[in-house]
Amino acid sequence: MASQHRPIDWLLLAALLFTATTIMVTQNAPLLRTLRAETMEWTAQVESTFAWMGHYLRVLERNDELRRENIRLSSQVARTRAVRQRNDELRRLLNLTDSSDASLRPARIVTKDIFQKNNFLTLDVGQDDGIAEGMPVVHESGIVGTVVLVNDHHARVMPFLNTDFRVPGTVLPLRAEGIVRWDGERLDRLQLDHVVKTEPVEAGQRVVTSGHSDIFPPGRRIGTVDSVAAPAGRNELQILLRPAVSLYKITHAVVILRTPDPEQRQLEESPAG
Repeated sequence: MASQHRPIDWLLLAALLFTATTIMVTQNAPLLRTLRAETMEWTAQVESTFAWMGHYLRVLERNDELRRENIRLSSQVARTRAVRQRNDELRRLLNLTDSSDASLRPARIVTKDIFQKNNFLTLDVGQDDGIAEGMPVVHESGIVGTVVLVNDHHARVMPFLNTDFRVPGTVLPLRAEGIVRWDGERLDRLQLDHVVKTEPVEAGQRVVTSGHSDIFPPGRRIGTVDSVAAPAGRNELQILLRPAVSLYKITHAVVILRTPDPEQRQLEESPAG
């Protein structure tokens, strides 16, 4: 029987303890204030922790928004800069057109294939614009190449960065002449061949088209002498040039509407005797 009443005893004991604790707390004002203060401090700490977490999450979200905005603005600035550069280039090409006695046709470069030895460019002008094979292509900074293939609306250009390209050049102010070509190695260097060792060629001198070509008119800039060497056992200088035109950067060019004289070319290609 005693074991049957044991749960009831425990319940009565718990009720008495609860009642005693309640009376003690409610009747003891200092203790009650202390408990309330401790409870408020603990609650404040919990609320502060959650508030800090909320602030941290809001900061992360704001950082993401700012990052996306920075990317958008950077892209817009890059597009604006590219448009400004193209406009400046077109303005200079228009000035070139106005200052030249020859008939010129501005063109946009629609494709660039300049990652191998036989490189080519494609322009958005063709036979309908008066373009023909053999016409020179230039930029306001210097020569670009020669038209080698043309259809109604497009033209294919062999640029100076092609191992088959050749153009007679003159070193200024010496008037020393040679042949400019690309050896297929460095994209930022050209070679000037057939200049004898007696010529005092120096770095920094300009090289222009000589006029001894049935394609390019004289005086068009080719590049600047970068280095000069005199190899032993050779009668010619080893001259490297920095091209005047950066094919990677230009977006437009100008075609000079002149073709080689067919009678002159036929005469030059005819065998002697």
